[in-house]
Amino acid sequence: MQITLLKGKLHMACVTQAELWYDGSCAIDSELVKLAGLREFEKIDIYNVSNGERFHTYVILAEAGSGTISMNGAAARRVQVGDRIIIAAYGQMNAEEADQFQPSLVYLNQDNSVERTTNSIPVQAS
Repeated sequence: MQITLLKGKLHMACVTQAELWYDGSCAIDSELVKLAGLREFEKIDIYNVSNGERFHTYVILAEAGSGTISMNGAAARRVQVGDRIIIAAYGQMNAEEADQFQPSLVYLNQDNSVERTTNSIPVQAS
């Protein structure tokens, strides 16, 4: 049996651009792509914390160190510049792989600089 787990995410990224007439995708600072364990052209889910929208697109690379998070094509209609979003990618693996797997979690500041990285999320207290 294959299990789908969170592979990597950019948490609370800030949208810097929305380009309706650019090829549909999400351009992400290539340093952030690498840090989160993502790949160019990989399918990603976008969760817009600012407005509740949830949608799929794919990664394209933006200039390293630029802090760029640009929603392009139809995805540009789901965001506004300044919206805070979560960018997530998932992977499938068997149970043995899942037991050993640790995701790449990258937490960002408002300017898309890295606040911290981790491989786990604390247990939620009630």
